[in-house]
Amino acid sequence: MIDAVDRKIIAATQGGLPLVGEPYRAVAERIGIDEATVIARLKQLLSEGAIRRIGAIPNHYALGFTANGMSVWDVADDAIAEIGEKVGALEFVTHCYERPRHIPLWPYNLFAMVHGRSRDEVRAKVEQIGQKIGPAARAHEVLFSTRILKKTGLRIAA
Repeated sequence: MIDAVDRKIIAATQGGLPLVGEPYRAVAERIGIDEATVIARLKQLLSEGAIRRIGAIPNHYALGFTANGMSVWDVADDAIAEIGEKVGALEFVTHCYERPRHIPLWPYNLFAMVHGRSRDEVRAKVEQIGQKIGPAARAHEVLFSTRILKKTGLRIAA
């Protein structure tokens, strides 16, 4: 269980770390504790699984990656774990996960997100996924984003 101090640290960092030379010190000053405590508590929250990660999240649109394609694959259920591991390990796949099929309208159960500077670049990367999967892929499609939606995770109050 998290306590009041953990809650304050989470609330102070959930929108991102301050863009300063010593971000943990800035968080500590904002909530009235020392920097070492912030770092130790974040490490503990990570090890307990209360938070998943601390990391930079680049804005891929600002970096020029404006073509976003969700590749969807019809893969045998008994092979999806092995194939999902291989696809998820590709350096250009940012998300890879299994979802249930909705037969007859939706036969796809493996999803792999790919970003590129153009739709042709995304299609080429999806082709590489297809080569990795081989004949285990019975069918696939690429669904391109048409607009940007703001994504946020769970937010807690201090």
